[in-house]
Amino acid sequence: MSGENHSDRPRAGIPAPGESGVPLSDDAFPGFDASQVPPRPQLPVQDTGEHSAIREQWRTKRGEIETHVSQARDHFDQANERIKQRTGRDLILAIVIGVAFGAALVASLLFIKWLFVPIALAAGLLATYELSRALRAGGRRVDVVPQLIAATGVLLAAASGQLWTSWVTLVVAVSFIAVWRMIAQMVVKDGRTYGDVLSDVVVGAFVQIYVPFLTSVAIMLLFQENGEWWVLSFVSIAVAADTCAYAAGLAFGRHPMAPRISPKKTWEGFAGAVAGSLIVGVLLSVFLLHLVWWAGLILGAAVLISATLGDLGESMLKRDLGIKDMSSWLPGHGGLLDRLDSILPSTIPALALFFLLSPWMVS
Repeated sequence: MSGENHSDRPRAGIPAPGESGVPLSDDAFPGFDASQVPPRPQLPVQDTGEHSAIREQWRTKRGEIETHVSQARDHFDQANERIKQRTGRDLILAIVIGVAFGAALVASLLFIKWLFVPIALAAGLLATYELSRALRAGGRRVDVVPQLIAATGVLLAAASGQLWTSWVTLVVAVSFIAVWRMIAQMVVKDGRTYGDVLSDVVVGAFVQIYVPFLTSVAIMLLFQENGEWWVLSFVSIAVAADTCAYAAGLAFGRHPMAPRISPKKTWEGFAGAVAGSLIVGVLLSVFLLHLVWWAGLILGAAVLISATLGDLGESMLKRDLGIKDMSSWLPGHGGLLDRLDSILPSTIPALALFFLLSPWMVS
């Protein structure tokens, strides 16, 4: 310990040469070249102030975006509430359900037209059930199970593609409904008058004609040559008329069209339906059905008239029964029949115009 040379050690508190900024000196260490010592690496200095400013800007931007989204949502909810108060429909649910049904229908017609048959069968049976229940609630003696049995026969007969088969099946179905109702009335013996029984028979026959038979006409049209395009066309025109009438009536509606039947329908809405149906009719006739352009005007006008009459007819029926919708199974729409009221009557002019206008196809 005593033999160690303490003169080479740095004294306490005094840094050695080359440390803490004390430069190395050639005089302190003879023969040592300080220029050969590599410089100590410098760590990057983080500008914490600049980073804090960037983070603050991001927070501000995010807050602004959240505020704009919240305001947009509030405005949309308020607009939807106003529309709901004016029309009695939830616009969001109506659009979602309408798009879903439309997509299924279009997919069946574009890819495998046989898929349209189970869709039409399900829609026809469900609408028959809705109408039968609504009429029963209104005091009519309508037998639901026989109605569904007869409707199944009418719809399946149309899938054969033979027009005469559908007509014969319809006669059998109406006869079956009439006989069932009269036998059921004789069994009950509740003192119902002959006039009431006859009215029940007529109403039962009306159910078969209005829903299953008109639905079967669409199936008949489907199995004609290029029939799937005709089904897609007349349904699209009816939907366009209904949508344009709704939009135009909502935006410009001032003058009621039939206040005693449907107070919310206006002449401005009907004008929108005319424009929409004619434009869509011409476009589909030229680009999808390959007809001359004026055939599209005829098809659009025919479907417009039948769709409008069907809509007003169902509104009159619901007013007579004292109900707003046929059912509440489709949120935003009411019942299925409430959406088919303009499509079902349009099957007749669509099938008739198929035979009349097909010779005018452009090759």
